[in-house]
Amino acid sequence: MKVVVSGAGGLIGTALVRALRDDGHEVVRLVRRAATGPDEARWDPAGGTVDAEALRGAGAVVHLAGAGVGDRPWTRARKRLIRDSRIGGTRTLAEAIAGAGDGPRVFVSGSAIGYYGDTGGRAVDESAPMGEGFLAELVRDWEAAARPAAEAGARVVHSRTGIVLAAHGGILGRVLPLFRMGLGGRLGDGRQWVSWITLDDAVAALRHLIDREDLAGPVNVVAPESVTNAAYTRAIGRALHRPAVVPVPAVALRAALLGFADEGPLISQRIVPRRLEESGFRHAHPDLEGALAAVLGPR
Repeated sequence: MKVVVSGAGGLIGTALVRALRDDGHEVVRLVRRAATGPDEARWDPAGGTVDAEALRGAGAVVHLAGAGVGDRPWTRARKRLIRDSRIGGTRTLAEAIAGAGDGPRVFVSGSAIGYYGDTGGRAVDESAPMGEGFLAELVRDWEAAARPAAEAGARVVHSRTGIVLAAHGGILGRVLPLFRMGLGGRLGDGRQWVSWITLDDAVAALRHLIDREDLAGPVNVVAPESVTNAAYTRAIGRALHRPAVVPVPAVALRAALLGFADEGPLISQRIVPRRLEESGFRHAHPDLEGALAAVLGPR
């Protein structure tokens, strides 16, 4: 199958492209610069253009591009960039798919569990209503931007992904040096729930969403076991054989991250992958201890 991937240079995109190619699929990476080979095609998400040849004969498009949500403080300009990059890029691809004569049959568009807002201690699945806050409103509009593809007959799936665990890259990769020095610890009071998934399972889930013709709409891409932030940080410490007893006060997070603190590390999200599991997907790493052992490997 020919698969077109945006955001192919990111954490999930890099791993997805590798996995697809290892299994013999043709992958075309969408890039913002001039294409340098037959496996690349140029697109301009801000300008609303995509190389039409890239979509010709493709079986699927997986859209993972967008400015990072949690890697910089949420200034007004940063929030505008986050929003514009996701909504504009999604709309550009959806309209290109709608206009393609023999275009892709499925559009897997990256999304986020931020849609649910703060769920407290409640476990919620895809039937839960939209929460409150910038991220919830962003996800609502981000997913709505894919509507042209659905109206043209493509199967559209929104992969609402949680925290992706990887040794290099992502949130875990950024904090591992601190934990290895014994400086890791809970964030705030540590009672907020964390919904996570390993990188390997996230890639496998995306491939499952491509293949399952009965799946459309939002699908939570998380592990079946959510944990509190305190349990999460203790588990990282145990995996690294280091203490994890240096808490980060909520006030410090708010000062450093601005608005993202209250919609990111301090928010409680206990999310259930109901539709993913009901469709037959089986996580290779369903529990955190086993997941961290697999991600971090031997000492």
